[in-house]
Amino acid sequence: MAIVSSAEAGLGAAPMATILQLRAPDLTARELEREALRLVQSSPLPVLISSRCDIALVSGAAGVNLPERDIGIEFARGLIRHGLVGRSVHSVEMARRAEVEGADFVIFGPVWRSASHPDVEPAGVETLSSVAAALRIPVLAIGGVTADRVEGVHAAGAAGYAAIGMFR
Repeated sequence: MAIVSSAEAGLGAAPMATILQLRAPDLTARELEREALRLVQSSPLPVLISSRCDIALVSGAAGVNLPERDIGIEFARGLIRHGLVGRSVHSVEMARRAEVEGADFVIFGPVWRSASHPDVEPAGVETLSSVAAALRIPVLAIGGVTADRVEGVHAAGAAGYAAIGMFR
């Protein structure tokens, strides 16, 4: 999963990804809607919107990924009935909770130190493995993922990975 901040970045990352997530917390709602509409209409891949169910709906996105402290999965599911609803998590406990609440997948991390969150202590591959073993839904690793670390992500039991820096 490529996490991008604009339609242009998403279209550039599409050849290397399987799904795109538009995450642009610094944009206004109007700007984010514009980027989402452009990306969804132009992308050959499914697009998720970070945190904004309203923009996911209006843009026709494949779903939404919710930060750990965002609205409950059940509320998002009430809005996005036929799309994907994921949750970003930072612990085994929150990953289990997301699964129980009905998330389709979780994004777990940071696994390694990340340039986008330099002050957050990484959880490590062993914790990623614990999360993957505890859930029946797909777990994607995030945080410091590089091409050299992808094999370790899969060896830990994760279904895949999400990244920002790898797709720039």
